[in-house]
Amino acid sequence: MIFLGPLTPLYGIWILPTPLLPTVLLGICIFIAGTLFYFKWEFFWNKHYHGQLVTDGIFQYIRHPHYTSLIIIAYGLSLFFYSIIAVFLATLSIPIMIISILDEEKLLIRQYGEEYEQFMKDTPYRMIPKIF
Repeated sequence: MIFLGPLTPLYGIWILPTPLLPTVLLGICIFIAGTLFYFKWEFFWNKHYHGQLVTDGIFQYIRHPHYTSLIIIAYGLSLFFYSIIAVFLATLSIPIMIISILDEEKLLIRQYGEEYEQFMKDTPYRMIPKIF
């Protein structure tokens, strides 16, 4: 996506069927929101993680904020580049991330055992509160 998105404004291919300026501005806003969300998670993680299971902060709402921030950033960039192919690829990344999350959760259950299983019950949403 990172390479295909910029091709749209450069060559006028794969253009979204939406008004240009509002779409690009929305993309900038979504990208900034995703980036802020990512850094909030990153700073929190670096400050609080020392090998233990972290269940407070953003983790009390969703179990995988890192993946969520990356999807938000991907959609922001695709709208910013005004690229239908980039939107398609951002959408395609969702099931790939879900597979990765499911794999990661198996590892976390092995690593933290009942503590992680309880965390899964207490925080039922993986990426988006009330949805998934």
